Amino acid sequence: QAPIKATCEDMSCKTGFPEDVHSAVVSRSVHGGQPLLNVRFRSCDANKKIHFGSSEPEDFRIGEDGVVYAERSFQLSAEPTEFVVSAQDRETQEEWQMRVKLTPEPAFAGTSEKDQKKIEDIVFPWQQYKHSSPLKRQKRDWVIPPINLPENSRGPFPQELVRIRSDRDKSLSLRYSVTGPGADQPPTGIFIINPISGQLSVTKPLDREQIASFHLRAHAVDVNGNQVENPIDIVINVIDMNDNRPEFLHQVWNGTVPEGSKPGTYVMTVTAIDADDPNAQNGMLRYRILSQAPSSPSPNMFTINNETGDIITVAAGLDREKVQQYTLIIQATDMEGNPTYGLSNTATAVITVTDVNDNPPEFTAMTFYGEVPENRVDVIVANLTVTDKDQPHTPAWNAMYRMTGGDPTGRFTILTDPNSNDGLVTVVKPIDFETNRMFVLTVAAENQVPLAKGIQHPPQSTATVSITVIDVNESPYFVPNPKLVRQEEGLLAGSMLTTFTAQDPDRYMQQTSLRYSKLSDPANWLKIDPVNGQITTTAVLDRESIYVQNNMYNATFLASDNGIPPMSGTGTLQIHLLDINDNAPQVNPKEATTCETLQPNAINITAVDPDIDPNAGPFAFELPDAPASIKRNWTIVRISGDHAQLSLRIRFLEAGIYDVPIVITDSGNPHASSTSVLKVKVCQCDINGDCTDVDRIVGAGLGTGAIIAILLCIIILLILVLMFVVWMKRRDKERQAKQLLIDPEDDVRDNILKYDEEGGGEEDQ
Repeated sequence: QAPIKATCEDMSCKTGFPEDVHSAVVSRSVHGGQPLLNVRFRSCDANKKIHFGSSEPEDFRIGEDGVVYAERSFQLSAEPTEFVVSAQDRETQEEWQMRVKLTPEPAFAGTSEKDQKKIEDIVFPWQQYKHSSPLKRQKRDWVIPPINLPENSRGPFPQELVRIRSDRDKSLSLRYSVTGPGADQPPTGIFIINPISGQLSVTKPLDREQIASFHLRAHAVDVNGNQVENPIDIVINVIDMNDNRPEFLHQVWNGTVPEGSKPGTYVMTVTAIDADDPNAQNGMLRYRILSQAPSSPSPNMFTINNETGDIITVAAGLDREKVQQYTLIIQATDMEGNPTYGLSNTATAVITVTDVNDNPPEFTAMTFYGEVPENRVDVIVANLTVTDKDQPHTPAWNAMYRMTGGDPTGRFTILTDPNSNDGLVTVVKPIDFETNRMFVLTVAAENQVPLAKGIQHPPQSTATVSITVIDVNESPYFVPNPKLVRQEEGLLAGSMLTTFTAQDPDRYMQQTSLRYSKLSDPANWLKIDPVNGQITTTAVLDRESIYVQNNMYNATFLASDNGIPPMSGTGTLQIHLLDINDNAPQVNPKEATTCETLQPNAINITAVDPDIDPNAGPFAFELPDAPASIKRNWTIVRISGDHAQLSLRIRFLEAGIYDVPIVITDSGNPHASSTSVLKVKVCQCDINGDCTDVDRIVGAGLGTGAIIAILLCIIILLILVLMFVVWMKRRDKERQAKQLLIDPEDDVRDNILKYDEEGGGEEDQ
């Protein structure tokens, strides 16, 4: 046991770590997830959210409660391991740091004097005095012995382990306590401490296989609860006992070995594990073979490596036809195989003797026959059958087929049926009857593994396959497809455009010539002669049509033969339409608004031409000479090739709606021009140039003269209606006066006779 002492300093409420360097003694073997020590952080504000971090995150992790855990399993070196623990305020991002130094614990037994000196030289926390730049070590106060406790102790409990003491107990009444996993953290209650004497005890037996070491922290406070010493770490190591038997990973192990294998051939590896310490004799295993069945041709056909569990052959004579399987009983013993003190367990190893390829595959016939229609793919044209005396469905029995001649272009492949082992000759590329009418293939059969040494392939491992190609009616095809034609737009209806013909690949069939028809013509511009394939126009070709995309117009035609069954093929005609200057430019937009005063009154207009260069811009803009009011009231200036500005020439123009004709000329040869009418709304504007009487102008519709003319028309229409009503009333009065002068007896209507008869005689007439 070596003394361990920690630093004591006056505590004040200052947020941060109470020490700059924290030292702890831990076991050399560190396991992933194992708690190592507690770091103490003082926060004066209980609401602060502190996040702990490590400078070596791949090795150490700090929990929110300040417990340092091992992130992975590793062995500590003989030299102290150092890393930095940081604490950061999540809100203010303020950060504090403390250096942690881990020293591996000494050996449990046989600790040399040199090792004892290493423990005494553990670096204890450093304290920097105020008004002093160098670091000085404080006085050491604590005396803590290292603790090693064997597992499965029978007690009695509680069992005293060590007494923790502070040098200040001579002048102060102190209270001792321990914290950490095993004390006040799960599993709780394993370790207790007498608060007065500082005696640390264990309350029940320990199990190293559950927890290999405990990391506690000892505290010393006065009767008022004030800390008088810095907390110090205590490591309690659980010493392993041989209380676990070896356990095989599998109770039955399966392995294979080829027949005829030489001595020393590797067969398989069996593995057992022991929950005891693998670095001590309690966990060191040794293997051996207890029995072998059957025992022929030798009772010792196999041996096992006592440390690794590798099973190898030790004798020759493995023959699958005689013995197909061996069963071995394997024993694993700990304590390095000590039969007196070691614990043992057994497992079964089943070794199957596998077949080797000592029988080659042989074809059942020297020549196989098949046929295939032309242009068909993925069809089986022939089945190749073989026999093999090796064990079925093994690499030594499974056949592979290889073509050695007769297919230079790779039109066939041979697949193997996994159940019957037959070779399936399959077409993978189309075959043209007019080019090849028959194929004669040379095929060789092999196994998935090479033949055993000294075995050769007989002539029966090679065969010939004769394949006949059947002629079928094929579809005609256009040449070229697609066909590109360049033509200026504007070609008149009835003009011959081009000839688009197809070819029939069936040279050996008796059939009439091809017939042509139109399949797709979106704009209905074309027709094709059904006999010679001559294409003529039925309408004017227009590049600006909605059916033309990127100057290209596509039409599809069909060529059909009269074979059995009839076949047809399609071809695409692509007409690249060249632009001509057949469209005059127009103004855009059609309506605009400006102010009735001279400033601001500019209107931006754009010339739009469906044609393309060189039949489009740059454009020329001008105003017509008539009527004279146009040039008197307006002026136009070109600002770019496609844009111009229209503005008032006079200082003031009465509010209203005006039609301003604009003559726009493109750059084509010859030029194309048009007069576009721009409807301009002249209105009163505010200081920002925005119209303030647009509604009134829109309501007016036209100018003042137009409104007066409309009102006059309405008045005249009303007068005509009134005159018509007066005339109708006067006519009614005259009709009533005439009716009073007629005698009712002389009413003509009373002298009219009605007959419901047809075909009357002369008297009736």
